[in-house]
This record gives sequence, C-alpha cells and structure tokens, in this order.
Amino acid sequence: MTSVLCPVITLFIVAVLGRVLFSWIPLAPESPVAVVRVWLVRLTEPVMGPLRRALPALRMGHVALDLSPIVLIIGLQVLRSALC
Repeated sequence: MTSVLCPVITLFIVAVLGRVLFSWIPLAPESPVAVVRVWLVRLTEPVMGPLRRALPALRMGHVALDLSPIVLIIGLQVLRSALC
C-alpha cells in the first residue's frame, strides 16, 4: 500500500508547487500552458479549497498571502515521512 501512496503523495506535492508557480505567471486563456494550469487547479482544489477557507489569509497592506499551499505541502511531507 505504501509503495503506491508514497509516489502519489510526491506527485501531489509537485502538482501543488506547479499550481503555485503558474499562479505567478500571467497566461492567455488560449495558451497551451493554460490547459496545464487548469488541470493543476482541478486536481488540487478539492484539498486546497477547504484548507484555504479554514486558514486566515496573511495580509500585508493590499496584498494577501494564501497560506494553504504551504500548510498543505508541510502536511503532505509529514504524512509521507510517516508512511514511507
């Protein structure tokens, strides 16, 4: 069971990181890369959405920092180290 879960957790961490990186890059909706971003959002949103609503955003002036990816990656790392 852990031989399947460990790579899945690692791939999910990579998907979260990819989503974060793509959120910093402005993309045209018709761009082929935008399809990848949409796919990453659909994959990670079921976990990140509830986590984002549960965590307060870190506000610095007019900028709000979403802490959900950081908390999710740390949690997945802890889970992976416990299982693997």
